[in-house]
Amino acid sequence: MKQEIKITGVMLQSYIICKRQLWFFSRQIVPDQKNPYIEIGRLIDEMSYQRERKKIHFEDFVIDIVKKKGSSLVIAEVKKTSKAKESALMQLAFYLYRLKQNGILATGELLFPKERRKQKVVLTEELEEKVLKALNEIAKILAIPNAPKPEKQKYCTKCGYREFCWA
Repeated sequence: MKQEIKITGVMLQSYIICKRQLWFFSRQIVPDQKNPYIEIGRLIDEMSYQRERKKIHFEDFVIDIVKKKGSSLVIAEVKKTSKAKESALMQLAFYLYRLKQNGILATGELLFPKERRKQKVVLTEELEEKVLKALNEIAKILAIPNAPKPEKQKYCTKCGYREFCWA
């Protein structure tokens, strides 16, 4: 009996960066935890916005920061750098979409503490369509029995899965 895999925000982020990374992650193949870039990301996540930090577990994902601005709910995702902004945007859009499915309307913010930048994110119809299209594509990737072939890209040199592709 085949077990259904729930799609998470991290999977959506991985989908944008690398389809092979997505496939590994979906199979609980863990990246090298001693990878310096993973360690730096973990530190930035732990040390940034400590006064605002309110991690909320919602269904099968964790929202980094939840805050009220007036009568509005704002959720925020903290990222090490804006270099992978598109993948971070899609991850946050996925969270906004899932909240909306549960009757919770919110806006989002991408926070890049190292760069002292933030970007407001609103779940528009266009962005929601991108999320739905990505979810459909992710389901197809998760259904294949073997990992997609590696494709060299700019993220490979810092990836915790690099040994699985370029050993």
